[in-house]
Amino acid sequence: MSPGSKSDPWPSEGTRLAGRIQNLRVRAQVVQWIRTFFIDQDYLEIETPQLISAPAPEIHIEAVEADGRFLHPSPELCMKRLLAAGLPRIFQISRCFRKGERGDLHLPEFTLLEWYRTGGDYRVLMDDCEALIRFLAQRLSGKAHLSYLGRDIDLSPPWERLSVRAAFDRYARLSPDQALEKGCFDQVLVEEIEPRLGNLRPTFLYEYPAPLAALARLNPDDPTLSERFELYIAGMELANGFSELNDPREQRARFEAERGQRAAAGKKAYPLPERFLQSLENMPEAAGIALGVDRLVMVFCGASRIDQVVSFTPEET
Repeated sequence: MSPGSKSDPWPSEGTRLAGRIQNLRVRAQVVQWIRTFFIDQDYLEIETPQLISAPAPEIHIEAVEADGRFLHPSPELCMKRLLAAGLPRIFQISRCFRKGERGDLHLPEFTLLEWYRTGGDYRVLMDDCEALIRFLAQRLSGKAHLSYLGRDIDLSPPWERLSVRAAFDRYARLSPDQALEKGCFDQVLVEEIEPRLGNLRPTFLYEYPAPLAALARLNPDDPTLSERFELYIAGMELANGFSELNDPREQRARFEAERGQRAAAGKKAYPLPERFLQSLENMPEAAGIALGVDRLVMVFCGASRIDQVVSFTPEET
């Protein structure tokens, strides 16, 4: 096949990849400045294995099996074991894997930034998010606002903090309790609430109902709520943060409940992450968060699809 012939696939690929170069340059800068931000605050950058023996058994997350083990959907469990071992501030930028996730905002292989700190709760993480994204915006553009898909988003603090209950009262046809009872909480959240969040300035949606606590601790003043939040910019979820649950018995009970839900739904029953559960005995009060790097780069690049900010999509490899 001669270069430039009609059947030569290179020109179309070359054009396609060349169109991403500017976004890949921004991506590289974002990653470099993320490292600077955390290292300047005495965080230790760590690496944990991508192949693990047991993922967290969450009902909506499907792990990818590999050689009798699992590619991690998140580095969360191993990072918390390092907290329990005595590290007070850690961060990691890692590739993560989830089966069946593909769309304008999803890839089955993607990049997560996670950071954990002892001695703080989910409110401290909201402050961290504000500081990190404002720091990145200043370094990338010298501005304290974002222009994204026709929206001018003010990054000046404080960002909006909206409880889940208040968001349902303001935007949804059902209350959170009604949505949970009818089994449509996620549908209502995605269709009626999320598009309205973070369009003028970023929004923290906080205090999810206790049944959606995942690995977050419950609010000691109101155990019907969890100390969990998500960050939204322009209707897009960027981060999911917790005051971490460090009670091994409660965490085991939640995992068993999730395994039961997975079994009822005909999904694979993952083994319990026993080493993680044992480590919770020694984990101090802590908070941790996962932030989607690909989506964050989308915001800074003005990209509407995640395909526009990665070097190759799964279909191109």
